[in-house]
Amino acid sequence: MKTTNIKAYGTEAADVPLKQMNINRREVTAKDIEIEILYCGVCHSDLHTARNDWGMTIYPAVPGHEIVGKVTSVGSEVTKLKVGDFAAVGCLVDSCRECESCTHHLEQYCLNGWTGTYNSKDKYLGTPTFGGYSEKVVVDEHFVLKVPSNLDLAAVAPLLCAGITTWSPLIHWKVGKGSKVAVVGLGGLGHMAIKLAKGLGADVTLFSRTPDKKKDALELGANEVIISTDSDQMTSVNGKFDLIIDTVPSTHDVNPYGSTLNINGTLVLVGYLGGLEPVLFTVPMILGRKAVAGSLIGGIAETQELLNFCGEHNIVSDIEIINMQDINEAYERMLKSDVRYRFVIDMASLKK
Repeated sequence: MKTTNIKAYGTEAADVPLKQMNINRREVTAKDIEIEILYCGVCHSDLHTARNDWGMTIYPAVPGHEIVGKVTSVGSEVTKLKVGDFAAVGCLVDSCRECESCTHHLEQYCLNGWTGTYNSKDKYLGTPTFGGYSEKVVVDEHFVLKVPSNLDLAAVAPLLCAGITTWSPLIHWKVGKGSKVAVVGLGGLGHMAIKLAKGLGADVTLFSRTPDKKKDALELGANEVIISTDSDQMTSVNGKFDLIIDTVPSTHDVNPYGSTLNINGTLVLVGYLGGLEPVLFTVPMILGRKAVAGSLIGGIAETQELLNFCGEHNIVSDIEIINMQDINEAYERMLKSDVRYRFVIDMASLKK
């Protein structure tokens, strides 16, 4: 298969900074769409992959799965978009499309293994997939999304991961007008959970360990902020919440939140991969038919639904735009939670 050599930013090992490199992209096939990448969001998963925190990184690695750009070429059988349209690509670029999950629009749970936008195996080239820290990307049209014309393109980028990761549980657990939703953690995921839950008509509460998040949370749309280290405040919301979205990306104690769930309530983990420490205390779960669950991103149809909803309600992420050359500094700042609330790379800087 013919390929094109393009500029990208990536790393060849866990302990070295990201730098400019060249990668190969396949030329457009009949079902492909080629996208010039205009903006790419920066996700914690990018950092974890670059530094091999999960022990699964294939090097060289080019992160980036919050991609927004302009269509520059389409294959002969493409019907979804045309040259000049704005388009988006999230965390998935392929799946088997035949298993039960895929046929039910749940490509993120493909039983035969989905293909990630980066750090997966490219079935066309046999090489690792490379992400959005690059000049362009070529993706099968099924996995390309349409961008509402009224939204700021840069601020759309984080919707492709932070947005859909919080939207999917909100939809699965049928959040709507009158629902009582709490969010644990006010970062890239947390701020989107507040905005989207509010947009769906829910009463939204932020759980925070410190009072300094209150002003931001209320401005984002939260109705209330509960300090999780204050026992009186926690007691005041016992039995209140239908759904709690826990966005914290590191080991933490989820037990304080169990008593705040309503009967049949669910605490869903979207930010952390690993074991619970300390172990889950099951008494409030059993006595109230409560649940602790997990949720990944969404499928392609659900992601398009999210983008359409955001277009209708004018919802985007709060972002800080950076140049590609500043990515290593951005990673360090991200580790310190020094961003409100998502970095987005202006990919025009890659041409400098």
